[in-house]
Amino acid sequence: MGKIKIVARKLVETYPNVFTTDFKTNKELVCKYSNIRSKHLRNRVAGYITRLLMAKKKLEEKRLEESKAA
Repeated sequence: MGKIKIVARKLVETYPNVFTTDFKTNKELVCKYSNIRSKHLRNRVAGYITRLLMAKKKLEEKRLEESKAA
């Protein structure tokens, strides 16, 4: 699991505007921007990237909401 997180975070840092919150798109992008050939590993990395970006999006929405309320 640690390797998956490391690879996913490195991909997101290297290509910040490429990945999205869509799992299917991220699967294709993981293949394109890495040398992962294992279907299982590719899916795990893409899933973790999707999860990271969804959490980031929710956090940004929450901060925006709080700033509007203040």
